[in-house]
Amino acid sequence: MKPLRIGLYGGSFDPPHNAHLTLARLARDQLGLDELVLVPAGQPWQKADRAMAPPADRAAMLRAMIDGEPGMRVDECELKRTGPSYTLDTVLELQARPEYRGAGWFLVLGQDQYARLHTWHRWQDLLARVTLAVAGRDGEQPKPSTPVAAVPHQVQALPMPAMPLSSSDVRERIDRGQSIAEVVPPGVARYIDRTHLYRS
Repeated sequence: MKPLRIGLYGGSFDPPHNAHLTLARLARDQLGLDELVLVPAGQPWQKADRAMAPPADRAAMLRAMIDGEPGMRVDECELKRTGPSYTLDTVLELQARPEYRGAGWFLVLGQDQYARLHTWHRWQDLLARVTLAVAGRDGEQPKPSTPVAAVPHQVQALPMPAMPLSSSDVRERIDRGQSIAEVVPPGVARYIDRTHLYRS
């Protein structure tokens, strides 16, 4: 029996948008994953300068984003954990679960995150436990920073189409009263409209 192939895709998802969903689908399909676990960050230590939407709302939006998508699920382990959210802690927690025993793990991230991976908490330990699946824009190959390049690790390129879209773009549109129908999945748009998130 082949070992499971599990992907881990973390982030603030504040809010989740179409580029997030595109990357999730790409990772699931290109990597042949049995499951893609999406993990909304609890307290992202690198984003401490901005107040985020409540954890329950971000988790609910993420579930709305992947509604009907096979092989994807949301895990709230970081939302239940106190203190800063470190990816290594999440990897260790998930890998210790009986249902994932012996699985191969892929950490899905963008080129911008890969370029600064050497600033992450215990990044060398992280590299020893996962294969990095890096989304390179416009077909570009993943480019590590000098410290990361010096450490042997597994990396696989994900050919992400050009999608110049960010959560901050979406929040600005909402704050200006503009439509977000074309930039977020329908379920996410409905949730934001119903809860009045991101309106000043």
